[in-house]
Amino acid sequence: FIGRTRRGRFVIDSFKLRMPLFGNLNRKTAISRFARTLGTLVTSGVPILQALNITRETAGNAAIAAAISQVHDSVKEGESIVQPLEASRAFPPMVVSMIDVGEETGKLPEMLLKIADVFDDEVDNAVAALTSMLEPIMIVFLALIVGTIVLALFTPLISIITGLQQQT
Repeated sequence: FIGRTRRGRFVIDSFKLRMPLFGNLNRKTAISRFARTLGTLVTSGVPILQALNITRETAGNAAIAAAISQVHDSVKEGESIVQPLEASRAFPPMVVSMIDVGEETGKLPEMLLKIADVFDDEVDNAVAALTSMLEPIMIVFLALIVGTIVLALFTPLISIITGLQQQT
């Protein structure tokens, strides 16, 4: 119900970025998608304002989309990309610094694609770490389930055997 409104979607997506264990992974995925999409569009010759609009629509996260919208408004006014990115706090300082360097040197598309590559690698590493952490937890959980089933099966049998021994 909450996710159907624009404000509700923003609250849910903001929580997804701050969620324990998975928040960092969600943030890295969203930043990678933002950087890859914007970098590819700008490299292809799409004007920056149009590229920001497209990137906002494909962000997949309302909090990131709101930050991109602020960037769009800033660029539309002739300002830098960096200030609204810093103000949004949705992007890590390293990303903001790399975008700042790319903007100053005129190599923004290359820098965006480099950011996307770095964050893609970080997402892969985070997924591998989560998987290796979840494997033992799953094994213990399944062992508890199997143990409970075995106990549930053998408890009545032991009761029957005990009852038969007492009758004889």
